[in-house]
Formats: sequence, structure tokens, C-alpha cells
Amino acid sequence: MGWLWCVITAVVVLVISIPVTYNVAISKYKSDVESKIGSAESRARGIIDDALKTADATKREAALEAKEESIRVKNELDKESKERRAELQRLEKRVLDKEEAVEKKSNSLEKKEAKVQSKEVELDKKQAELDELHVKTLQELERISGLTSEQAKDHLLKSVEDDVKHEMAVVIKETEARAKDEADKKAKNYIVQAIQKCAVDQVAESTVSLVQLPSDEMKGPIIGREGRNIRTLEQLTGVDLIIDDTPGAVVLSSFDPIRREIARITLEKLIVDGRIHPARIEETVEKAKREVENQMREAGESAVLEVGVRGVNPELVKLLGKMKYRTSFGQNVLLHSIEVAHLCGLFAAEIGLDVRMAKRAGLLHDIGKALDKEMEGSHIQIGVDLCKKYKETPLIINAVAAHHGDCEPESLIAVLVQAADAISAARPGARRDALETYTSRLKDLEEIADSFKGVEKSFAIQAGREIRVMVVPEQVSDADMVLMARGISKQIEESLTYPGQIKVNVIRESRVTEFAK
Repeated sequence: MGWLWCVITAVVVLVISIPVTYNVAISKYKSDVESKIGSAESRARGIIDDALKTADATKREAALEAKEESIRVKNELDKESKERRAELQRLEKRVLDKEEAVEKKSNSLEKKEAKVQSKEVELDKKQAELDELHVKTLQELERISGLTSEQAKDHLLKSVEDDVKHEMAVVIKETEARAKDEADKKAKNYIVQAIQKCAVDQVAESTVSLVQLPSDEMKGPIIGREGRNIRTLEQLTGVDLIIDDTPGAVVLSSFDPIRREIARITLEKLIVDGRIHPARIEETVEKAKREVENQMREAGESAVLEVGVRGVNPELVKLLGKMKYRTSFGQNVLLHSIEVAHLCGLFAAEIGLDVRMAKRAGLLHDIGKALDKEMEGSHIQIGVDLCKKYKETPLIINAVAAHHGDCEPESLIAVLVQAADAISAARPGARRDALETYTSRLKDLEEIADSFKGVEKSFAIQAGREIRVMVVPEQVSDADMVLMARGISKQIEESLTYPGQIKVNVIRESRVTEFAK
């Protein structure tokens, strides 16, 4: 029981002590919190006071800086204003000085103008005196010489004209001689070198082909029953077959070399085959046509390859091959074009031009001859149209158009084509001139020379490569001879078409004959 009371007493004491302790703790906590709040408030008031002090100081500093900046800007503006006023004063002074100088010059000019006017008056008086004196002098000269002023003027002009004509003729002759010597030396050198390096075969074409027969007995099958085989062959090929004139051979006659070649191949194949009848002839003719077309294409490709030209349109290559069977005055046109291409390339290499372009122009210059018998127009116009159609360059087109002088050459390559074409056509054995063309050229040369005043006789000699002109010595002076020779050569160049060059030789001769009796 005693311990129970002890426990109860302890519990009662504990229960009573707990609220007391709680109150004590609460009171202590409140006092601590209040003390902390007080210290925080005091610190906050201190911070605020410091901030206010700092703001006041910053405000005072900003005010001072603004005042200083305004003072500095004001000083700068004052300084600039003073400088501008000074500059304006200097400009005003310069303007005033210039005005004074202008005024002085104006006064001086007025004085000079007055002097000039007075001098003009004096000069007018002197000019009038000189005119009067000139009239008197002319009258006196006319009286002394017995000539009027117009007659004297005509005499003087004629004398001066004769002197000038003589001097001009001398200068022209000397200049032409020097230029011709230099040009001849260089041209001959270039031409000789080019011809030496150029080796192209020349083929003289005729209008007939000969087909050898194994025996004369073969002529019968060729003719056929009642001539049907030979008629069929002539109708299909357009070629005349001459059977009886040549023993052991058949002559094919036609002005068209392509037709003649087709007929030759056809006849050779028929002779080898031995079966000759109209159906077989028709079949063989078609095969021969295809074979000739292949030959033309191969010939064109071979020409392009030989010359070394690239990028030529296939249609132009085919037309080049067609020129293998085209002739001009007996000269094979394809071989002529190849030769012109080589000569153009050699010339271009000598003078530093584009060799490939020169060769291309030379190869294509006569391309129009491949179709000139099938189309209207000259071979030059046809060639120009073909080159335009197949997108050749303007340089090539101009070279084709100008190679016979139909238009002005626009490049040195066009001039080279002209020269190479003339060389290839004019060298001995290359071409045959028709008799009518030859005699017509001689007649035209003599007519041109006879049209000049003072010509007594003219003779075209050396196959039309030289013309000798005899003049009347009383009508043509030595100076006039030079001008006449030049005029005749110019008119020949403008009026005639000819290979190579023509020498104009003007001869003036005075003879005095007496007899001793």
C-alpha cells in the first residue's frame, strides 16, 4: 500500500508539473522571438537608412555629372560657333577680293576692247587699200601678160595638175613596187612551202568508162534478144552502152559520173554472174546503187579523216563523198577540196591562224557542187545554204560564200581559201578549159583594154595570162601609163573570173624615122 501511494503521489506531481513547465517554455519562446524580431527590425531600419543615404549621394553625383556635361557641350558649341564665324569671315573676305579682281579685269578688258575696235577700224582701212592695190596689180598683170585672170588661173591649175599627176604616178609606182616585192617574196615563200608539203592525187575525169569483156561473144548476151537487155540496162542506169566500137570491151557514155559508175559496177557483176536478163539486170542495178552510196559515204569519211577535221555533220560527210563523182573542168572536186584543205592548213600554220578551222573551210568550200546539178542556184549559194542548215560557224559560211569573190571576205581564213582554191585550180594539168570559155576570156580582156582612152592596140597572149596594151605616145604620158595599167587591172578584177593572175603590160613607144638620100 505504501508503494501505491508513492506511485499515485508521483503521478499527481507529474500531472501538476506538466502545465507549469509548458507555460514556462512558452514564455521563454515568446521572449526569444520578440528579441529576434526587434533585432531584425533594427537591422532593417539600418539598411533602409543606408539605402537612403546611398541614393542621396548617387543623386548628387548624377546631378554633378549632368551639370559638368552640359557645361562641356556648351563650351564645344561655343568653340564651333566661333570657328564657323571665323570661316565665314574668311570666305567673305575671299569673295570680296575676287569681286575686286573681277572688277579690275573687267575694266582692263573694256580698255582692250576699245583698242581692238580702233585697230579694226584701221585694219578695215588698210584692207580696203590692199583690195584696191590688188585690183590695180591684177589689171597691170593682165595688161603685161595679155591674159585674163581666169585664163591665168586655168593655166596655173593645169600646170599644177600635171605636176601632181606626175608626182602621184611616181609615188604610186614606187609604193606598189615596194609592196609588191615584199608581198611577192612572202607569198611565194608561203605558196612554195605549202605546195611542197601538199601531195594530193589529181584525177582527170572523162565522160566515158570502159568495161573489159572476157570475149567478144559476151556482147550477145549483153544485147539480149531483140536488144531487150541493153535497153533495160540503159533505161535503169541512164547510160549509153556502145557495144561495137571497141573490140573486147563495152564503152559506157554519160555526163553523170555517178550513173556511169553504177552502170559499170552493174555490167561487171552481170558479166561475172553470166545470167543476163531484165529481172537480173534490175536486181543488180539496185545492188550497184547501194554499193555506190556506200562508196560515197566511205569516201566522205576518208576525206574528213585525211584532212583531220572533226564534228562534221554526217549529211555533209555524205555530200563530200558524193563529190568523188563530180568533176569541174575535168578536175575531181573531192580531191580538189582535199587539196584546198591541206593548202589552207599549211598557209594558216605559216601565218599563225587556226589550222583546223582553215582546213574545215577549205574542205567545205565547194560542198554546193554535190547538189548543183539537182537544185537551182549556183554552187556557192547552195553551199552557203547547206552550211547554214547543218549549223556551221559564220566564219565557215563566209569562207564558202567568198571563195569566188561573190562577197567580201570577213576573215583571213576566207582569203586563204580563195588563194588555195586558185592554186589548186590553176596549176598545170589540174583543169581543162572549154574552147568557148578560153576564147571568150581573151576577147573580154582585149575589149576592156581597148575601152581606155589613148589605147592603140591590145593583145591577149600566153593563154590569157598577159595582156599587152599599145598606147598612142602623144595622148598618154609616162605618168598616165601607170594610172592606165592600174585602171585596166582593177576593171579586169571586177569584170572577169579567171584562175591565177593576169599581167597587164602597157607599152608607150615613140619612133622617129628619117631617110638619108
